[in-house]
Amino acid sequence: MVNVIWVVLTIIGLVFAVINGRMAEVNEAIFQSANEAVTLCIGLVSVLVFWLGMMKIAQEAGLLDKLAGLCRPFVKRLFPEVPADHPAMGYILSNMMANMFGLGNAATPLGIKAMEQLKQLNGGRDSASRSMITFLAINTSSITLIPTTVIAIRMKYDSASPTEIVGPTLVATILSAIGAICIDRYFHHRRTKRGVK
Repeated sequence: MVNVIWVVLTIIGLVFAVINGRMAEVNEAIFQSANEAVTLCIGLVSVLVFWLGMMKIAQEAGLLDKLAGLCRPFVKRLFPEVPADHPAMGYILSNMMANMFGLGNAATPLGIKAMEQLKQLNGGRDSASRSMITFLAINTSSITLIPTTVIAIRMKYDSASPTEIVGPTLVATILSAIGAICIDRYFHHRRTKRGVK
């Protein structure tokens, strides 16, 4: 559906440009944006490679396991249907750790693996389980300690202080995570009261 929306918006924009005789500006904007996108991606690669390397060092040193161990009791309460030794729990914790360090690209494959494991626990059904909904809510609003990708973008565009967003980002993501958990629990209890599983 999103693809259809983008195609429709593109066609409307092109038709509008043709009608108003502004195709030259559209062509210039397309090529300039494409050039900036490539430059930005190359600039981000170095920062992401650095932080992914740091994550790998932290993992090899056991730091991620210790952080995951600290979060495990809290995560077990959020996902009561997931057995503590199930692979889904490991993927959920790893996804949360990657998101905490602002590594969305590293967190995505872990999130997909977590969803696959949660689907297996759900008997392979196509309808989402309580744990799958909770994980989606937490993954979408995850707490971010270091927003590495945003810092990299700010550095690329010569921000005077690219790391000044760390504090506001931490506060905003903590509030969004609390909000997501509260909303998730509210709708779960509402469904439970109605007798819907």
